[in-house]
Amino acid sequence: MSHMTKALVDHRTYTIALRKMPEFLEVFNRLAMPILRETLGHPLGFYTSLVGPQNQFIHLWAYDDLADYERRCKARDAHPDFPAYLQASAHLITAQETRLIRAVEMADLAVH
Repeated sequence: MSHMTKALVDHRTYTIALRKMPEFLEVFNRLAMPILRETLGHPLGFYTSLVGPQNQFIHLWAYDDLADYERRCKARDAHPDFPAYLQASAHLITAQETRLIRAVEMADLAVH
């Protein structure tokens, strides 16, 4: 792996209740982000769906390996303020999908 690429990415998709995306984003930013930055580190990015399934919020977090992922997730889940976010967002999220995707070294792949 190059020094810039983490081995694993947590690709997490939340489906948000119809017309509730602005409320969800406000709750996520206010209650979850301080905890996530403290426990998970710096996110790779945040996205909302444009084409395909609608009302989806996607966030990506990078990890060195599975042990790093598990350690940081345990820290997030054990954070004393995390239940407040879970309670505040429960009525806004209709589904969640979590994928762990693995980096692949491509000899001919040049990132410009």
